[in-house]
Amino acid sequence: MVKREVVGAHYGLLDWLVQRITALVMIAYTLLLVLALTRMPEFDYWHWKSLWGVPMMRYSTALFLLSLYLHAWIGVRDIFMDYIKDAGLRLALYVFTIGALAWYAIWSVQILWGR
Repeated sequence: MVKREVVGAHYGLLDWLVQRITALVMIAYTLLLVLALTRMPEFDYWHWKSLWGVPMMRYSTALFLLSLYLHAWIGVRDIFMDYIKDAGLRLALYVFTIGALAWYAIWSVQILWGR
């Protein structure tokens, strides 16, 4: 009988769970947004602006975007681990992807709370 020893970072289950939870958060936010848009009396600039003036909408959007960025990072990282065999190139792609996602997060906060 061959005894296999599992080695590695052991983060597969946690990543799987984070992807499922972030997917549920994104689905719930999408339903909330669709509900809010269907309840708008008119779809014009002033009603759209007032929708984003509600703190619950801003916070739920921030939670959605955080979930989106985590979900994207895990997915892209797994693709890089599976298909990019050169460690230097994979590290460079990791750094680029993390930088891009951090930039998107900062930009999202600026859009949501900037005036």
